[in-house]
Amino acid sequence: MIVKIQPSIISGEIIAPASKSSMQRACALALLAKGEVTLINPGKSNDDLAALDIIQKLGSEIYQNVGGSILVKGLKFQGAKNPPLGGGGARVLNCGESGLAIRMFAPIAALSSQEITITGTGSLLTRPMHFFDEIFPQLGISIQSNKGHLPIKIKGPLQPVDITIDGSLSSQFLTGLLIAFAKAATKAVTITVVNLKSKPYIDLTLKMMKDFGCEVENNNYEKFIIKPSFFSLKNRDRFAQDLQSAPSTSLRTYTVEGDWSGAAFLLVAGAIAGRITITGLDVFSTQADKAILKALMDCGANISIEEKQILINAPLGIGGKPFHFNATDCPDLFPPLVALAAYCKGTTVIEGVSRLAHKESNRAITLQEEFLKMGIEITLQDDLMMIKGGGGLKGASVFSHHDHRIAMACAVAALQADGETFIKDAEAINKSYPGFFDDLKFLNAYVSLS
Repeated sequence: MIVKIQPSIISGEIIAPASKSSMQRACALALLAKGEVTLINPGKSNDDLAALDIIQKLGSEIYQNVGGSILVKGLKFQGAKNPPLGGGGARVLNCGESGLAIRMFAPIAALSSQEITITGTGSLLTRPMHFFDEIFPQLGISIQSNKGHLPIKIKGPLQPVDITIDGSLSSQFLTGLLIAFAKAATKAVTITVVNLKSKPYIDLTLKMMKDFGCEVENNNYEKFIIKPSFFSLKNRDRFAQDLQSAPSTSLRTYTVEGDWSGAAFLLVAGAIAGRITITGLDVFSTQADKAILKALMDCGANISIEEKQILINAPLGIGGKPFHFNATDCPDLFPPLVALAAYCKGTTVIEGVSRLAHKESNRAITLQEEFLKMGIEITLQDDLMMIKGGGGLKGASVFSHHDHRIAMACAVAALQADGETFIKDAEAINKSYPGFFDDLKFLNAYVSLS
């Protein structure tokens, strides 16, 4: 699909998309919970659909409710320790291109004593998975990988023991172990982590686990002590909501947060090209990408932050102030930050480039290549990215590299470029934000698809 973006002034009020970080974790937790869980505001991205498919193959039943919510009937375990997942027979789990899905669901699937093959598509097949080769045997899990890549074949059951892991590649491996340990542990076990990155995503995991009745003690992000919990949903009364669409037999409901990762592109679009209001975001969220608010304030965007909505009150033009931002713990912000920096007069510096190599594309190189086509010079030096902005952008033909965030970054940057911009393979947005171009059109941007 090729999308054409013409220079636009945007305006209006828009609801943020559902967070795939929250949605996928909710699917995993609902899979292991006792009873039934109704998910409110479920995500519809390809990554979300992959998570729903995985939990069904692992034994959950899923029903679409009136009003759009989803009812998940979790597994009916016969015992708390090392329960089998679902029915009999080998399984193949396809994670699509979701890095979180493979890293989170692999240890969860390994709770089973059945042999399970886990694979993916696209760029996920080239991402390193050596972590499982190193850690799973220590947990009693047999594993065969494709030289440290997908597909992997595993056979549990996982035996939770005190263990030390390296958290420098991704915090998502830790998320999977925390959830799986919470289900299988019969006594307190400790995961010691060195070099942990993306700590806010672990905050999100711990918060959601607590919502589902799991108790984890966090000692300065270095030691995590997991207590036996069996996903009792002991907090369900506190978090339950009354919904006409929720069946009377449902034990609880869980509302999936709005997505700060997707909303970052909308917020930057507003800062570049208009006056918009965004609702559906939790300003108290633990999501790492909420840090986009700091960048917007640092560059001088006219932004008003309220509990129920965020307003961008006037566009920057090309007069934003260059800023310095550390994206080590929120690397998914690099693409919208580059689009924002392009409209800031001077050199913006973003730290954390080392976190970009194993995404859907090598995002540091991809951003450098595609924004150069639009007249923006990006320099990479060690762990720093330097964007020289403020000179104006030109419309160009750009390529998403099959990377959803590159497609969205180019689209946002094109809103005040000189001339039309054409984005090739723009369907990459379906991975995280399938309604992105529709939402831009709703905000009166000139967008056409072919």
